[in-house]
Amino acid sequence: MSSPKALDRTADRRRSTGELHQSLAPLLTDDGVLRIPAAGHEEQARLEAEVFLALGAVGGLSAHPLGIVRLRPEGDRLTIRVTDAPYVVMCWADLLLPRSCGEPSGDPRDFITGVPGLRYDRDRGGIHLHRPGMPTRITLTGFPARWWDRITDRMHRDYDGHLLQRHPGWTPEERSAYDADAGWPFPPGPVFSPLLRRIRATAGPGTVNSTDAWTSDGGYRMEATDGSPCPDLIRLLGDGPTGAGWQVTHKRCTCRCDHEHDSCTVDFLDPATGIAVRYGNGRWGRTADKSYELRMEELNAQAFG
Repeated sequence: MSSPKALDRTADRRRSTGELHQSLAPLLTDDGVLRIPAAGHEEQARLEAEVFLALGAVGGLSAHPLGIVRLRPEGDRLTIRVTDAPYVVMCWADLLLPRSCGEPSGDPRDFITGVPGLRYDRDRGGIHLHRPGMPTRITLTGFPARWWDRITDRMHRDYDGHLLQRHPGWTPEERSAYDADAGWPFPPGPVFSPLLRRIRATAGPGTVNSTDAWTSDGGYRMEATDGSPCPDLIRLLGDGPTGAGWQVTHKRCTCRCDHEHDSCTVDFLDPATGIAVRYGNGRWGRTADKSYELRMEELNAQAFG
């Protein structure tokens, strides 16, 4: 049985990652709180950030932002438990797996949809996402692997050979898109890899949660439809022992007022990079009512094609 002191030492990490105290207790080695490890390699951080940004279009499909129930962050990998809803799994595959598309243009990123260079393997441990020749690994668990097979088989049919999974290495178009992203003056890896590893911190107490981010005004914009109270978010993303080190430069917080649908805004700064993240919590008050449940049943039935 865990002592109250031990529970306190894992509390913020559990709130940020969804991990269970029983799995974290063996990692406690001193009197401090249990920290959240950063990605141990620049390429791992970059992949995690690109996965996070690509998944923004998932929307509010469950109580879990991006459909993420739980994460296990380690230096050389990230393990993600995805909610066991076929439509959510379909969204992950469709938004992440790269495929060739687009018309000739001046931007090589227009030729690729999804995360350039992303490939997957599967075994009993889950679906393993990686980039060939790079020290990267994200493992997806929480759903039957056969779902992924059925969904990706349908994608190969629907996209008529444009899905790039069957290429063992990078295609020239993917490499060009990757290199073009590398020239962006606000690299997402140092900012959104730490956020993905703490994504549960953005979830409010309701039955529907959505978190999204995109480039905006020389930095990034992040929004939650029904996020956590601002004091909690600031503690979990800020300078605390388990935080990402973000600093607050401005905020307009209405969390404690009695106006149910008032929104909140918090401007964060990542001091290590000088990158700004402007956060908004819409506080929409969305709930999983009967119409929502019926819609999800319909979408889940369509997921396999």
